[in-house]
Amino acid sequence: MDDEKLVPVSSPGVPLWYGTAGAPLVVVLHDWYGRLSPIEHYAQSVAEHGFRVALPDLYDGVATTDASTAERLVGQLAVDRALAALDECIAAARREGSRRCALVGFSMGGSLSLEAAARGSADAVVAYYATLAEDHNVLLCPVLLHFAEHDDWEAGSEPEQFLSRLKDHGTPVSAHEYLGTRHSFANAIVPAAFDARAAALAFARTTAFLERELAD
Repeated sequence: MDDEKLVPVSSPGVPLWYGTAGAPLVVVLHDWYGRLSPIEHYAQSVAEHGFRVALPDLYDGVATTDASTAERLVGQLAVDRALAALDECIAAARREGSRRCALVGFSMGGSLSLEAAARGSADAVVAYYATLAEDHNVLLCPVLLHFAEHDDWEAGSEPEQFLSRLKDHGTPVSAHEYLGTRHSFANAIVPAAFDARAAALAFARTTAFLERELAD
């Protein structure tokens, strides 16, 4: 891997925490670029809505702004280890007094969030431009999905099919498609795809969903 295209992250290998201990927990999972400043700002903004927010570093101290390097990083990611890091955040917050938990993930992090929710880890889940393939477990918690109008999907993981499976299983699900957008529309480090208006609308919908679903 080209080390010149890797950048260090703050507090490498450990979660960043925001908000008040004991408040409802939101675990935010970064996309394949890693834990860069836009996702930190996102997590901080979520915390301002009254949540305890955890932001794990799934790449153990590195990130990138280069798509080909990001593809290699995600190819090296151990899914079980990433899910264990998520579970550790939940356990730590529960020790602080957080009783309810939601997961919010972007692309790769969105798929991980949905997988963890399918295992029963959360009371609600939000995924940006992410789905699960056909062999996933049933999701019982409420789900909010944000999709770009233009995106590429592997066979069996297309949004329409995923939504159909969720609805067939009785999962409470809401989905929004953002016209004119592409994958990564909420990530400011991807200038070719970033859409500030769509990102702001998706964020507003996300925080409203979290406030509703995590209310005690």
